[in-house]
Formats: sequence, C-alpha cells, structure tokens
Amino acid sequence: MIELMVVVAIVAIIGAVALPSYNSYIQQSRRADAMAALFSLQIAQEKYRANNTSYGASVAAIGVAATSPEGYYTVAVASSAANSFVGTAAPTGSQAGDACGTFAVDNTGPNYTGSYAAADCWER
Repeated sequence: MIELMVVVAIVAIIGAVALPSYNSYIQQSRRADAMAALFSLQIAQEKYRANNTSYGASVAAIGVAATSPEGYYTVAVASSAANSFVGTAAPTGSQAGDACGTFAVDNTGPNYTGSYAAADCWER
C-alpha cells in the first residue's frame, strides 16, 4: 500500500510540473489560427482594393469571417483608408490568456507595433 501511495505522489508531482508546460504549448500552437485568419484577411483586402478606391472597412465588406478558422480568435478591420489598412485577430475563449495577445496585419505584412503581438510571437 505504501508503494502505491509513493507512485501516486510521483505521478501527481510530474503532472503538476507538466500541465502548465503543456497548456503553454497548446496556446502557442493555436497562434497559427490567428496567422491564417490574418493572411486571409490581407488577401481579401488586396482583392477588394483592386476593385475599389480604398481598402474595405469591415470583414463583412471584404467577405471574410469574423472568427478565425478554428474559432480561437476574433477577426476585425481596425482601420482602413485609400492606401492602408490594419486587421486584427484578438484571442477569445480558451485562448484569451495567451501572452502574445492581439495579432495584427497591415497592407505591408505583420504589424508588430504598439500593443500588437511581437515578432517572436509570429514564429513557430
């Protein structure tokens, strides 16, 4: 019986150490969902701009879903003008606690400025 209790204690300790690391890995892997959504938004904005005099003002206007493909991020157009736009992907649900926060893309590519996700968050 004592041996069984020792084994249970060891498993509990290993679980307590491994679980936070596993959760961090899962959040990191879900960042690809934000990137996929933002690159789709960027392509849709360029298609919209090719047929109009400015970039689209909303995801509905350019025909992009308001959520990322896997549903871990909310996608929006933060700003748009004749020659520029900023699209964002804000974490939601179980991804809301991610340290990288909101990802952004503009007409030149990933946007690392201000409160948006840093460049190292875009790496896998």
